[in-house]
Amino acid sequence: MNPIILAVIILSAIGLISGLGLSVASKFFAVSVDEKAEAIREILPGANCGACGFAGCDDYAAALSKGKTTDTAKCTPGGDECSLAIAELLGLSAGKIAPQAAVVLCNGTNANAKLKMKYVGVDSCRMAKQLFGGPKECIYGCIGLGDCVRVCPYDAIKICDGVARIDPLVCRACKLCMKNCPKHLIEMKPIHEAKAAVFCKNKDKGALTRKECTAGCIGCMKCEKVCPTGAVTVKNFVAHVNTGLCDGCGLCVEECPVKCISLVRN
Repeated sequence: MNPIILAVIILSAIGLISGLGLSVASKFFAVSVDEKAEAIREILPGANCGACGFAGCDDYAAALSKGKTTDTAKCTPGGDECSLAIAELLGLSAGKIAPQAAVVLCNGTNANAKLKMKYVGVDSCRMAKQLFGGPKECIYGCIGLGDCVRVCPYDAIKICDGVARIDPLVCRACKLCMKNCPKHLIEMKPIHEAKAAVFCKNKDKGALTRKECTAGCIGCMKCEKVCPTGAVTVKNFVAHVNTGLCDGCGLCVEECPVKCISLVRN
């Protein structure tokens, strides 16, 4: 037989056998597609932030599809529109999502907070923190190197005068900034409600705090004494506000001698 024809026959046979093998393998190893989960996944915004309490959008969609959860209001970036669309798809009652926005609780700007060193290194708050807590005298304050800026999928965060600031109109409450702030300075606050917030996390005694930052809480307890609802408490020389108890009266704001408390109206 002609060698060329023989080679063609052999290659054709190999191709046929390989094709049959792949066909059998595709049937044997086929992974069933959850069409309902796929439809839910199309509705979700795709931030994969984990704010819903699941590993990501795919995990939340799978849980909804399989009935592991019936709460359609877990996706804060998607909001009520997303919750309603999922509820209509699954035949469930749509849950309501309380609108929130992230707030950086620090006023340690370049003007207020003293520097103890000039930081030269990796442009990362997490890395700078390992160097004696950061370049500022206050080891509790915002370092301002933008770890939160880089993880925000909505471009809602900017560094202003050495401190991260978040635009509440752009923020979608995905909480990625909260997870990535090494100082744990970012908290979620309700939108459209005036609530008091302490823009300081310094746990040093008042005299030392004043040396570190002119805008730091000195733990004087005046805010706690004047609060009519018991929302303000002082622990470890720094004030805290229970948002659930705060009625937004503003008395603590007026009483604070260092003006580190503000009413947040997102």
